[in-house]
Amino acid sequence: MWRNTLVMAVRLMARNRLYTAVTIGGLALGLAGCLLILTYIRYEANYDAWLPDSDRIHQVQTTIHPPGQADVHTQASPFPLDDLLPGGFSQIEAVTSVASGKTVTEHDGQPMFLDATTVDGDFFRVFALPFVEGSAATALPDTNSVVLTESEAIRQFGTADVLGKLLSLGAGPGKRDYRVSGVLRDLPGNTSLRLGIMYRRDVDGIPAEMRGWGNYDQQHYVRLRDGAAAAAVNAGLPAWKKRMWPPEMLDGKLVSIADAFEFRLVPLRDVHLGQAQEAALTPAGDRRALATFAVVALLTLGMALMNFVNLSTARSTQRAREIALRKVLGATRGQLIVQLLGESLLMTAIAMLLALAMAELAMPWIGAWVGADLAMAYIGEGGMLLPAAILFALAALLGGLYPAFHVSRFRPATVLRANMSAAETPGSGRLRAGLVVLQFAIAIGLIVCTWVIYSQTRYVQTIDPGYRRDGLVQIDNAWRFTQGSEYQAAHAAMLAIPGVTGVGRTGLGLAAPETSTRLMRAAGAPRHVTMEFYSTDAEFLPTMDIELLAGRMLGDRHAADRIAGESEAELVARGINVVINRAAAAKLGHRTPRAAVGQVVEIAFGGWAMVPSRIVGVVEDTRFGTARDAIEPIVYAYDPEHTSQVLVRYAAARPSEIMEALDGVWRRFEPEIPFEARFADDIVAELYAADRARGALFATFSGLAVLIACLGLYSLASFTTQRRTKEIGIRKVLGARVRDIVRLLVWHFSKPVVIANLVAWPVAWWAMRDWLNGFDLRIGLGPGPFVLAGGLALAIAIATVAVHALRVARTNPIHALRYE
Repeated sequence: MWRNTLVMAVRLMARNRLYTAVTIGGLALGLAGCLLILTYIRYEANYDAWLPDSDRIHQVQTTIHPPGQADVHTQASPFPLDDLLPGGFSQIEAVTSVASGKTVTEHDGQPMFLDATTVDGDFFRVFALPFVEGSAATALPDTNSVVLTESEAIRQFGTADVLGKLLSLGAGPGKRDYRVSGVLRDLPGNTSLRLGIMYRRDVDGIPAEMRGWGNYDQQHYVRLRDGAAAAAVNAGLPAWKKRMWPPEMLDGKLVSIADAFEFRLVPLRDVHLGQAQEAALTPAGDRRALATFAVVALLTLGMALMNFVNLSTARSTQRAREIALRKVLGATRGQLIVQLLGESLLMTAIAMLLALAMAELAMPWIGAWVGADLAMAYIGEGGMLLPAAILFALAALLGGLYPAFHVSRFRPATVLRANMSAAETPGSGRLRAGLVVLQFAIAIGLIVCTWVIYSQTRYVQTIDPGYRRDGLVQIDNAWRFTQGSEYQAAHAAMLAIPGVTGVGRTGLGLAAPETSTRLMRAAGAPRHVTMEFYSTDAEFLPTMDIELLAGRMLGDRHAADRIAGESEAELVARGINVVINRAAAAKLGHRTPRAAVGQVVEIAFGGWAMVPSRIVGVVEDTRFGTARDAIEPIVYAYDPEHTSQVLVRYAAARPSEIMEALDGVWRRFEPEIPFEARFADDIVAELYAADRARGALFATFSGLAVLIACLGLYSLASFTTQRRTKEIGIRKVLGARVRDIVRLLVWHFSKPVVIANLVAWPVAWWAMRDWLNGFDLRIGLGPGPFVLAGGLALAIAIATVAVHALRVARTNPIHALRYE
């Protein structure tokens, strides 16, 4: 029986090549798109799942409640947790502290940066990482040893067999040799850890003032005992925090600073897609984007299945006589259903094989596009064999069940008595029309979303950020350069470069991953607020070309302008001058920028000492981050000892020549540190790289969905025009012209597209309004994208149908009337 079913299915597919090609091709495209998106979603959702006992490892995350500002969710946590947490909770087996940064080595005669991670002695008790050389027991025995990853060992020594070898790290007085005590296997791409070269933390070398609760320069990870619940620890953290965190002296009173902070254990596997992404070791994922891609995958597969059902029911009307004869010869309805389901299974199997091949070919391209290490594995952890089998079963059943039951309902007496080779069961035409409407509603909705995402992405990259972006270079990792004794000479050398018009220093550059906030209070105000605090030099604001709205800039003409390493007590006694932006002036209660000039605001420094600070100038608001974030109130202080980036302004010069000349100056004054500089336009482009990649991926799969809809419409139009051949011949005999026939058929298939617009527009508007609300600056959601998508879908439908309409309309009426 099965052999006969297979033979019949193959013969039927060979006899109807167009139907077979369109059905299998559309289904293969839908399955391939679904597999690709499913692979990406599983990759993102399974961050750190590969780690042994990953369910027992948690990160300590902090929620900060700054007065007058939105809550800040960060992955960083205070320094004392490393020592205090284990004794506070019996559920905790081990705690480790991880601090990321950079170090310097010399490679082939040139300095180069290395990602450096400082850990404590319990790191390998928390993370059971695989070793290529050495072991967790012997790794990092002291502060003179380092652990490398396999790729870093090969890059530095040409081999992974490097145990006991020496590696020179650091610059200046801190440069020394370290012994390699272990080599880690390279971590998978989907990990929230970033490990390049690992040191052991030297606690004795950390100044006492850096060991307090205000030090948030590290992340803490906790390994729970087997069977222990993180919920129990989280429930006890508020009371434990208040006991452990001593009160601070603020305005002459003891204040519980701990009330502004909350700690929580978050499962390691939830870190990548979690809410807290400030101070993350690796770029964050986007849970909403993954949900969107999942919806797109389901819609794409759904459209392919709709094609399957539509074409199967349309084709079944041509098999009326065959089905009737089979029933007359004794075939039961169950046997017919089995045969028709067998045909569905065969076509779905072929489509799945094609889909797997297409997915494998596209996987590296998609992975490079979204920055993910995607690979198609069939077995093992993350294998796609089971998901592919489930998709195959769903596609075969959902696409084949209705056509099978639909075709098997034909009544032999009715069909044979009328001598019909074609028949239509009641309701099947309305079903096909409904599915076409739904297909094009999905396609139109995806086109609208793609256009809005594209327009918003372009808009946020071109808006005025409050400073002049063109002709600006940022030199990163210049912490030693900006504070060195030779900076003034280097500054003069950079200004001497033809085309350079300004050079300034700052502690927080463009797109800085971290922020620096300070507690502040306007004179006489009852409550404190928090604002961002930028340490700069006197030339930073002019170099950035930030507009002065009122007052003056900071400079060396006024002694109170500059912070020159005084103690907190000295600063409190003499006070300082500051410049603020428009948003800060408004937050301090001043109606205009001019009204803020001359006013005094108290600013908390390291030991919570409130320093009286006179506002001497107000500048325009700037957007140093992304357009998703609101404009922040900022206070600028002339504090060159806490700067680490250099900004260079140039004009009327070739960018490449400017960069080459800056490199030359850098090498002359800082030969031990690599030169890392980027144009401001490139920095901003990197800020939105993930959004652009996701938008392009969304557009790709939207185009795939539109293609599937067109394939279905093309084939459906072919069958419909074929069934109406005799009708068209009669119309031509009665005087209908070619254009009348074409108009008739085109309108027949255009009506579902018009109706689809009415379905798609409200849904797309709601979805895009919700997405745009995630941006502080956003485009208006006008009628343009909706009209464009509707017109494009209608044009595609007309072009798809017009080919068949013209061919049938030009057919000789004699041949049409002799049809069948």
